[in-house]
Amino acid sequence: MKLPEDVTIPKDKLVRYLLLRREESDKSRFLALAGYSLAQWEILERDLRQLIKTCEVSNVEISPYGTKYEVRGTLVGPNGRTLHIVTVWIKLEATGETRFVTLFPDKEVS
Repeated sequence: MKLPEDVTIPKDKLVRYLLLRREESDKSRFLALAGYSLAQWEILERDLRQLIKTCEVSNVEISPYGTKYEVRGTLVGPNGRTLHIVTVWIKLEATGETRFVTLFPDKEVS
């Protein structure tokens, strides 16, 4: 199963969470290893959309807010380095919209 291509990836999720340096749960350093930056956040959005076109859902979980999906895959960043990641998405019960939630390093891939 693949996610629909018309998923929502909120800009704020990328620029105010993933690519912004944070004291806790910082993901910007991990993404910077592959050359992703706040200045070019659109590249990360494009690559996340490409990921869901090519990779299958690897896990499904029902939550009070909707159905959560994990999609594992790789991102090849602007500098050519490959990151193995797990992305999390949710199909909201209230609206039926499928939204990007977060990503993190895939520790199952060495």
